[in-house]
Amino acid sequence: MLCVWHVCYIYQAATIHKLKLEEFVERATYKIISLHPLQQNRKRRMAFWRSTTLESNKHDLNTYANPTTTMTTTTTSTATTTTDKEATTTHAELTKIPLMRAFIETHDPSSMHEVDDLMMRRFLRARDSDVDKASAMLLKCLKWRRSFVPNGFFSVSEVPNEITQDKVFAQGHDNRGRPIAVIFGARHFQNKQGGLDEFKRFVVYAFDKLCASMPDGQEKFVGIAELKGWGYSNSDVRGYITALSILQDYYPERLGKLFILHAPYIFMKVWKVIYPFIDNNTRKKIVFVENKKLKSTLLEDIEESQLPEIYGGQLPLVPIQDS
Repeated sequence: MLCVWHVCYIYQAATIHKLKLEEFVERATYKIISLHPLQQNRKRRMAFWRSTTLESNKHDLNTYANPTTTMTTTTTSTATTTTDKEATTTHAELTKIPLMRAFIETHDPSSMHEVDDLMMRRFLRARDSDVDKASAMLLKCLKWRRSFVPNGFFSVSEVPNEITQDKVFAQGHDNRGRPIAVIFGARHFQNKQGGLDEFKRFVVYAFDKLCASMPDGQEKFVGIAELKGWGYSNSDVRGYITALSILQDYYPERLGKLFILHAPYIFMKVWKVIYPFIDNNTRKKIVFVENKKLKSTLLEDIEESQLPEIYGGQLPLVPIQDS
C-alpha cells in the first residue's frame, strides 16, 4: 500500500533526478486510488477517499462538489436544475491532488488544516493542472493569508472608508447557485485616508463574504460591474490592478462570470491598460453587455426573482456588509 510517506518519497526522487512530478503520476496512480480508508489520516482526507474504488465511491470529491449532479437554489420560486460541468472532478485531477497534497505537506506541514481537496483543485485548474506551479501558487497564497489576514478575516471596522463609499452589494444567486455581487464603479474613488492597504483589506473582505454565502457544492460567485456614470475621477488603475491580482493569485477559480454594464468610451481607454494583467482563464469569464440586450443577457444566467430591481428583477440591493 502507498501512504503519504511513499508519496513524499516520490516527490523527493523527482527532485533529485530533476524530473517533473507529472512523470511519476502514472506509476503512482493505481496505488494511490486503491488506498484503503483505514490507512488514511481521516483529518487530512476528504470523504471521497472513504471507499475502496473510485467507481463505487458515493462520497467522493465529485459528489461533494456536485451533489446529485444538480444545483437547486434555496428559494422555491427560483429552483433551477442544472448540471455544472465545472464541479466535476476529472480522473487526471484525482491523480494529481494527492501529489499536490504531498508537496504541501513537505514544504508547509502546519498549513494542512487550512487546505482541502477542493481548494487544491481550484489551484490546479488555475495553473492548467501543472502540479509544480499549482503547489507553488498555493504555498504563496497560504503565506500571504497568514501575513495579511492574521485573524482569518477582516471586520467592518477595518475598512470604514471603503464601506462609506457604498459601492458593493450582494444578494441573490444565479441559475447555478452562485452568489451575485453588484459593484458600482462610479462610486469608487481612491481612498486617501485608508490608502491602498485599506482598499486591499476591503477587497479581501468582499471576496470572503461572497465565498461564505456560497451554498454547499458551489465554489464560484458572479459579479455585475455597473459603470453608468463612471469617469476619470474613478479611474483608479492601481486599485483595479491590485484587486485583479488578489482575485487571480489568492482566489483562483472563484470568479464564475463578470458582467460589465454601461461601459463608457473613456473606460475602454483604462481597460487597455488593465487588460494585459488579466490572465486567460479570467478573460474568458468577462462579458461586456450591450445596453439594448442588458436584461435578456442577465436573464440567461439569473432568474428574474434573483435579479436586482435596478435591472428589472425582484431583489432590492443589499450592502455587502449586511449580506
